[in-house]
Amino acid sequence: MKKKWQIDYNSVFPEHKKMNDEELIISEKVHEIFKERHLTLSVAESCTGGLISHYITAVAGASIFFKAGIIAYSGQTKKDILKISADTLALCGMVSRQTALEMADNARTLAKTDYSLATTGNLGPEVIEDKEQGRVFIAVSGKGKNTVRELKLAGDRMANKEQASLAALRLLVEFVEENEKDS
Repeated sequence: MKKKWQIDYNSVFPEHKKMNDEELIISEKVHEIFKERHLTLSVAESCTGGLISHYITAVAGASIFFKAGIIAYSGQTKKDILKISADTLALCGMVSRQTALEMADNARTLAKTDYSLATTGNLGPEVIEDKEQGRVFIAVSGKGKNTVRELKLAGDRMANKEQASLAALRLLVEFVEENEKDS
């Protein structure tokens, strides 16, 4: 059943701007979970460069729950804005499990949201910090818990960006549903 806040996104955009079914379904699922449970969300993106925030805001009504999207692409920005520790960046690198976790935790704290989602990785084509193309870490933080998942993607740069963004949104949904099932 269609919720009152849902619109037919694809009917209002030209053909080349339409979201595919997978993008639309996961974006609407995020909206449903956060709106129905009165939760708030922030996102800290590196390798996905704002694509996750785009997917969330492409569906009407995101301002009800989506409080901040931070694109922290450089190591310096990760330190300055997201307060990623210099030790983490020096010991683990920008493309690491620990950096993703700190990005999610710190974005949640900065934006004062219930949950936060973060991505960092190497979309290619070059090797970065000895990490091969397609290696991405996604993390979710919320309500005293967190999780991180490593992806090894095999597409080109744009395909990897899209796959990482969708995988991150799926992890967010999975994490929040599990974390909120007793609420």
